[in-house]
Amino acid sequence: MGASGSGKTSMRSLIFSNNPASLTSRLGATIDVEQNHVRFLGDLILNLWDCGGQDAFMDSYLSTQRSTIFQHVGVLIYVFEVSTHDAVKDAAYYRDCLDALQRYSPEAAVFLLVHKMDLVAGDRAALLERRTRELQGESGTVPITVFGTSIHDETLYKAWSRIVHTIIPNAAVLSKHLTTFAQACSATEAILFERTTFLVIATSSPPDEAHPEQVNNDLSPTRYERTSELIKALKHSCARMREEFHALEMELPEFTAVLDGMTRNTYILLIVHDPTIETAALKINIRLARPKFEELQTDSVLA
Repeated sequence: MGASGSGKTSMRSLIFSNNPASLTSRLGATIDVEQNHVRFLGDLILNLWDCGGQDAFMDSYLSTQRSTIFQHVGVLIYVFEVSTHDAVKDAAYYRDCLDALQRYSPEAAVFLLVHKMDLVAGDRAALLERRTRELQGESGTVPITVFGTSIHDETLYKAWSRIVHTIIPNAAVLSKHLTTFAQACSATEAILFERTTFLVIATSSPPDEAHPEQVNNDLSPTRYERTSELIKALKHSCARMREEFHALEMELPEFTAVLDGMTRNTYILLIVHDPTIETAALKINIRLARPKFEELQTDSVLA
């Protein structure tokens, strides 16, 4: 939810329809509520409600459609345009939505996206920190998670990976087994991506004292979402050339990376800093682990 023009439909198009950011300007305004049933991880169906942000629709959501809109909600995503000129009205609508959510779906997670951060000319981090404090004040005692996002960089993938992670049953189990697999491969890190959206599903545990060889590696804090963004762009380029993306191998002086299909609905990325480990060995390990991860994925979705 969010005001008209805040970018809700554009981000949905980018994440779930695999459209590039350059095409989002062609999208029209959402009329009332657009419902989309998105297949995620094969058997998990996400029921996305894209609610138009015009005043007449927002008033309707909060009055005659109140119980329909806010009942059985798993996650509320409210989008605030960073440069909005009517922040007071936007905040009032948000508070009303939060009140309705607390009545009909009090267990729902709340994510707030301060969107179009690419329009900020000054210190983005300082602005986001200030907006976060303001939104925490508006939210009262309701726990919230705030992200600054833009369709033109990796921030959108970071936010949506966190969002979908909250609705994947037994995601912690996947992370546990991913950690075991990474250690068996002598990999610095292993990341599991959903095949269609390329959102992060699970990652192996961060380096610790038990693996001192991993501690010294300077891993970028935005590596997951940057990978999502770059691979989605690569897949789009392949589609334009009528080719299909299957896998990727990189052997660089600093590290080796292998991206390959793990299950029918996921890809795995292995990052290795040990130069003695061959990519062929990593690919063999991935192939041998596939049956186990197919089983784990089925258990996670059906749990």
